Amino acid sequence: MQATSVLTLYRTSIGKKWIMAVTGLIGIGYVAIHMYGNLKVFQGPEYFNHYAESLRAIGAPIFMHLHLLMIARFVLLAAIILHVWAAVTLYRQAQSARVQTYQMKRTVQANYAATTIRYGGVVILLFILFHLAQLTWGVVDSTFDRTNPYGNVVHAFQNPFVAIFYLIALFALGLHLYHGAWSMFQTLGFLNRKYDPFVRGLAILLALVIPIGFAAVPLAVLFGFVQ
Repeated sequence: MQATSVLTLYRTSIGKKWIMAVTGLIGIGYVAIHMYGNLKVFQGPEYFNHYAESLRAIGAPIFMHLHLLMIARFVLLAAIILHVWAAVTLYRQAQSARVQTYQMKRTVQANYAATTIRYGGVVILLFILFHLAQLTWGVVDSTFDRTNPYGNVVHAFQNPFVAIFYLIALFALGLHLYHGAWSMFQTLGFLNRKYDPFVRGLAILLALVIPIGFAAVPLAVLFGFVQ
């Protein structure tokens, strides 16, 4: 009975919230590492290109070329799919079970947070697809050079429209990180009066540091500090 309950936990609201929390934690870890890696562009083209190439050789010589990178990509892809699935199913459950007995202030606050996460998530997902198409798959820019990641980044963000889209996505990411981290800690059981100030501070820190770190690159390119 217990084994059956564990296997069917994903069908419950609690199970879906745990899936969102765990996959969200994976996502936070990834964007934090990715942001840190992006800042290496300030070290110059040779350093940045070497860094980008070294990602393909992580784990060598135990692991072959690209093996760990591909595993990380599959884990991240699975996390994104599960995160979106859990979010959509939880939203549908909430819509079907909505009760109109809440106080107006609580309803507005809850709807604002939910709307921010939901539509912000859509913006982030669309940006991820565009970002991959431009700087990983090379299908957006005809000047894409797989051997020159630094040049690809600079050329991409010299386009003001791309840079602005990037900054809009980062704003959405900041809101998503704040509300998402708050919900994640609540699901994992860290949200109570004792830890409230710490959790809120950590959520704010994530929502500021990660987007600002990412935004430094396109802004530096736009203003000519990186070229």
